Amino acid sequence: MKDSPLTIKSKELALDVIKICKELRVSKCENALINQFLRSGTSVGANIREAQYAHGTADFIAKLQIALKECSETEYWIELLTESGYYSDKAILDKCIEVKKILISSINTAKSKNV
Repeated sequence: MKDSPLTIKSKELALDVIKICKELRVSKCENALINQFLRSGTSVGANIREAQYAHGTADFIAKLQIALKECSETEYWIELLTESGYYSDKAILDKCIEVKKILISSINTAKSKNV
């Protein structure tokens, strides 16, 4: 899973989030928004990385589900940032949705193999 599309894309998402947060700080965006976006956006990949060392299938699924929740939260912060006018590039939203879809598929696959 180390070089899986999910691992790669979630890390790319985190790096993009970090870059965007730097831009948002320069443009004087609300710190609360930046901090929440940064936390959730980087947490997705961290939880996926944790899943690589899960203590069995149930733990693996649980870690991916946490990553999915963080990804959904990140999507929310992106929507807020774009709809409030603080950020306008929608590419980050597309990347986040792509990671979310891969996570959902991975969770469903893991669950089907666990039955």
